[in-house]
Amino acid sequence: MSGEAKLDILSRIYRAGAKPPSGRAHPPAAAAHPHAELVEQFAAYTAEYRARVHGCTEAELPGTIVSLLAGERAILPPGLPQMWVQSGLHTLDSGQSHHELSAFGAVVTGCAVAIAETGTVVLDHGAGQGRRALTLIPDHHICVVCESQVVGSLPQGVAQLGAAVRAGRPLTMISGPSATSDIELSRVEGVHGPRRLDIVLLLSTGQLAFKLLLALEKGS
Repeated sequence: MSGEAKLDILSRIYRAGAKPPSGRAHPPAAAAHPHAELVEQFAAYTAEYRARVHGCTEAELPGTIVSLLAGERAILPPGLPQMWVQSGLHTLDSGQSHHELSAFGAVVTGCAVAIAETGTVVLDHGAGQGRRALTLIPDHHICVVCESQVVGSLPQGVAQLGAAVRAGRPLTMISGPSATSDIELSRVEGVHGPRRLDIVLLLSTGQLAFKLLLALEKGS
């Protein structure tokens, strides 16, 4: 069963207000690996899906985003921290139509949770993440993931999405750029969403060794 199917089943259980047979919810088991290893695993698996992964500190984040935008006109969701995007080439989402959204080259968002075992980013479309159209229509998605948002497994990720599900917000699971294959298995990117996905890992100073590892891998 795919991760998307599991999340769909669990989401329906949340909406129905169902409980486990014991009548008591059991929290997912904590990850057995150090958190730094989970962050590295998430980065490695995300890169396998052809996403570009970047590590930076909070002070470096605005410059990193400006570099990734490379002059593209970007649209931003309400609630995104102002210090993240300091370039003038951006517009705040105010309910633009799908046609109007197609005029933007990029979107910058945060996320709700990131899952190490699948290299997946989950958006619950709360503050700083925007509506679904915002993250599906522009061709370039820059998603900022705080290292504290990385969890080991899908059940751990689902446990953090309960509030969004109960509020009726949609969940979007992103594993690499949008891609599909035709009957001859020819890969086509960008059919159902952005063709380019940049994951920016916002790291504490304690994770600078991981940042260096990323830099070395890019240079190899």
